Amino acid sequence: MKALSVRQPWAWEIIYSIKNIENRGWPINYRGDILIHAAKKCTKKEYEIASIFFQSMGVSIPELKMLRRGQVIGIVTIVDCKFSQVASGWGMPLQYHWKLENPREITPIPYIGRLGIFEVPDDLVMEVAA
Repeated sequence: MKALSVRQPWAWEIIYSIKNIENRGWPINYRGDILIHAAKKCTKKEYEIASIFFQSMGVSIPELKMLRRGQVIGIVTIVDCKFSQVASGWGMPLQYHWKLENPREITPIPYIGRLGIFEVPDDLVMEVAA
């Protein structure tokens, strides 16, 4: 199954809260389900910056030490992708906005992430997503 690594706390926000746009510098033609992998790295500074942004959106997040990292944590459906020159809600300016719907938590799968879209073996996913 296709997967995408997202740094925390953004990965948490996609699966457990209301983040429905993923910002990327490149477009995606794929539409359908994709695994969200919580990347292993997240500095305190990155967490603090994200936390301030989340507060501006009216969202609170768990403490950094409570966030899963280095694991696939859920599935979301990519339904659209559009480039935008302006910021809008979760969308950042001058980025491709991947529209996300139907986030689902799964039993976490320890896994090493990669850049871009990558594949996670179906047998690993079927065990926890059924």
